[in-house]
Amino acid sequence: METTVPVASGELWAEDSGGDGLPLVLVHPGVGDSTVWDPVLPALTAQHRVVRFDARGYGRSPAPTAAYSPAEDLAAVLDHFGLARAVLVGSSMGGAASVNLTLDAPERVAGLALFVPGVTGYDGLDETELYENVQRLATAGDLEGVVRLGLGLWGLAGGGTPEADPVGAAHLRAVLPAWFSNVGYQETDAPAFDRLGEITAPTVLALGEQDRPAVVRCNEEMAARIPGCRLIRLAGSDHYPTLREPEAVARLVEELCADAT
Repeated sequence: METTVPVASGELWAEDSGGDGLPLVLVHPGVGDSTVWDPVLPALTAQHRVVRFDARGYGRSPAPTAAYSPAEDLAAVLDHFGLARAVLVGSSMGGAASVNLTLDAPERVAGLALFVPGVTGYDGLDETELYENVQRLATAGDLEGVVRLGLGLWGLAGGGTPEADPVGAAHLRAVLPAWFSNVGYQETDAPAFDRLGEITAPTVLALGEQDRPAVVRCNEEMAARIPGCRLIRLAGSDHYPTLREPEAVARLVEELCADAT
């Protein structure tokens, strides 16, 4: 069932598969909207109630018109569907929001599945040059140049170019409007990196071995700080694990759910 979720000064598109049992909430990355979960959705909905949504400006959600917190929007999604507790499945940007909500409201998180996650408060990932290059290409009107730049950073497992990886290119191309519309509106949630030791929910963190070295290093450090975290290295994945190794992603989520209560 598709629906609209009201959030502070805005709304989000969301979809609820329905069903009983402990629900899963899928939180997408910044390099894709909620359709990035399509390859794993059939396996997950066969066993679980699954909720997914588009962050502001992404996919079918309107662009923001006021400042917003990704973690607060995620909490609003849980509230809208009456989910007192859920397993959070977050990728990249969605992983960062999932971590922040886990720290803000640990009683609401039964399990945490993180795929190539980001995290607030980490100093080892300087994106200044990347943002400058994106801005330079966008100012010149070269949006395909932005896509090519992005795939060269985040899509190496797919070939690293739009020609070699048309699926990855389509996902990246679709989110470019959100990258620009959200500037100045998407707030950075409170620093979480130094608080990872407070997480008590069962956690699995999967990194992509073909991801950017700085992201791999960040993910390794995150896993080392989260008590009892299971670290998985996906040899065939870059920053798009649901596209590269969907069966492995679905399996890891199912294994985590077995530990979640």
